[in-house]
Amino acid sequence: MARYTGPKTKISRIFGEPITGNGKWLTKNSNPPGMHGANRKRKTLGEYALQLREKQKAKYTYGLLEKQFRKTFDEASRRKGVTGENLIKLLEARLDNTVFRMGIAPSRQAARQLVSHKHITVNGEVVNVPSYSLKPGETIGLKNKSAVNASITGNVRGKNAKFNWIDFSETELKGTFIAYPERESVPENIKEQLIVELYSK
Repeated sequence: MARYTGPKTKISRIFGEPITGNGKWLTKNSNPPGMHGANRKRKTLGEYALQLREKQKAKYTYGLLEKQFRKTFDEASRRKGVTGENLIKLLEARLDNTVFRMGIAPSRQAARQLVSHKHITVNGEVVNVPSYSLKPGETIGLKNKSAVNASITGNVRGKNAKFNWIDFSETELKGTFIAYPERESVPENIKEQLIVELYSK
């Protein structure tokens, strides 16, 4: 299964923000990685560099590699509407991301593991593909055996009220992907228009 397995803190230091989850290490060391990180000044980036940086940020945030990200972008460009907003909607509709948003897992990486280890169901059927694209109305939950596993249920923290495009019941450990989110509802600091410009070259 293709995924980034390198140091997560290093990625966060490159972008200067906690894009891979916990940002506690950034308070201790927010310098760019490398032996000259503390002394190296952040250069003013050119147009292409800014666009590439934004694409890399989106890839690391949602846990995709290049081929998978490009495939998602191509799907976004085929759909009606604004391509950049469609891209964010498709990324948010991924099964691993939705499991994370529902609060079933503490991070996208943990959510991806739950899905790939067959703990998650969609409409009552086990789905072990993290990139599975949810459609509005589909229900997501824990498999019966997983729902009584203390090591899994102990990490359930419940949905953040800000994520109004999903619903989740902590008592039933089930939720619904209500609709694709509007861009202003997604908190990720991603300038999707720069990604569109990069792929339009």
